[in-house]
Amino acid sequence: MNPISGVFLHALGGLSAGSFYIPFRKVRNWAWESYWIVSGFAAWIVAPCLMAFLTVPDLMGVFRSAPAGNILACYIFGVLWGVGGMTFGLTMRYLGMSLGYALALGNCAAFGTIIPPVYFGTFDELTSTASGLVTLGGVMVCLVGIAICGRAGISKERELTVDQKRETIREFDFRKGVFIAIICGIMSACFAFGIAAGKPIAVAAKELGTGSLWVNNPVFIPIMVGGFTTNVFWCVFLNIKNRTGKDYITSGGASLLHNYMFSSLAGIIWYFQFLFYGMGTTKMGKYDFSSWSIHMAFIIVFSNIWGLIFREWKGSSRRTLVTIVIGILVLIVSTCVIGSGNYLASLGK
Repeated sequence: MNPISGVFLHALGGLSAGSFYIPFRKVRNWAWESYWIVSGFAAWIVAPCLMAFLTVPDLMGVFRSAPAGNILACYIFGVLWGVGGMTFGLTMRYLGMSLGYALALGNCAAFGTIIPPVYFGTFDELTSTASGLVTLGGVMVCLVGIAICGRAGISKERELTVDQKRETIREFDFRKGVFIAIICGIMSACFAFGIAAGKPIAVAAKELGTGSLWVNNPVFIPIMVGGFTTNVFWCVFLNIKNRTGKDYITSGGASLLHNYMFSSLAGIIWYFQFLFYGMGTTKMGKYDFSSWSIHMAFIIVFSNIWGLIFREWKGSSRRTLVTIVIGILVLIVSTCVIGSGNYLASLGK
C-alpha cells in the first residue's frame, strides 16, 4: 500500500479523462458517430491490447488460466458500460464539459463506489474501523462536491440565454443532455463492476510474473471489447440512418488525415485514464473500492478547469462562478480525506 502514490496516479487518470474530449474540437465536417467510433477503436481495442502485450509477460497464458466465467462477466459488464461510454459522448455534445461531467459522474461516483462492497458483503466492515469510517466520510464529501458542481451548472442554465450557451456549445440542449447524463452515470458505473469481476484475471497475471502495477491491464481487454461492441453497433446504425458512412473516406474539404489523427488521439488520451486508474488501485489496499470515487473527483476537477479555460461559463454571474470553484475545492478535499482513510488502513487502524 502507498496511498500517496495511489492518489497521484488517480490524479493522472482524472487529468486524462477530463481532457480527452479536447482533440475532438479539431475534427472538421464529421458526424459525431464517425469520430466517436474512430476514437473508440483506438481507446477500446488498440491501446488496451498493445499496453497489455507490452506489460504482461504471458498474456495468453493469463486468459487460459483465468476462470472463463469471470472473463465473460467482464465482457458483459463492458457491454453495459459501453452504453455509458456512448451516452457520455452525447452528454458532452449537448451540455459541454463542465455541466456534462458533473451531472454524469455524480451518478457514476455513487453507484460505482458503493455497490461493489455491498455486493461482495464487505460494506459492514467499513463501519467498524476508523480507516473505513474516514474513507466513507471522504466518499460523502466527494458526493457533496459533485452536487455543488451540478448546482453551479444548473445556475448557469438559468442565467444564460440559449444563444449565449451555444456560443461555446454548438448543440446545447439542457433537457436532452440531462436525461442522457443520468443514463450515462448509471451505466458507466459498470466499469467498476467489471474490474471487481476481473480480480481473478489480475491474480492470474500476477502469478505469471506481471508487475503489480500492471496486473489490471489484462482485465481491461474483455471490458473494453464489450464496450466497443455496444458503441460500434450504435455508431454504424447512426451512419446508416444519417447517411454519414462517407465520413470515413472524405471530410468535405477538411483534412481527412487530421480527423483520423485527432479522433485517435482523443481515444488514446481517454485510455490513459484507466491505465493510471488500474495502477492507482494497486496502491489503495483493502479499501481500493474508494478508487472509483477518487477517480470521479479528479475527472470533475480537471474537466471544470478546462470548462473555465474554454469559457463555457462566460456570462455567468459571480455567484455561479464562486459556486463552481467551491465545488472543485470540495472535490480536492474529498480525495485527501479518502487518501487519509487508506493511510490509516495501512497502519492497521
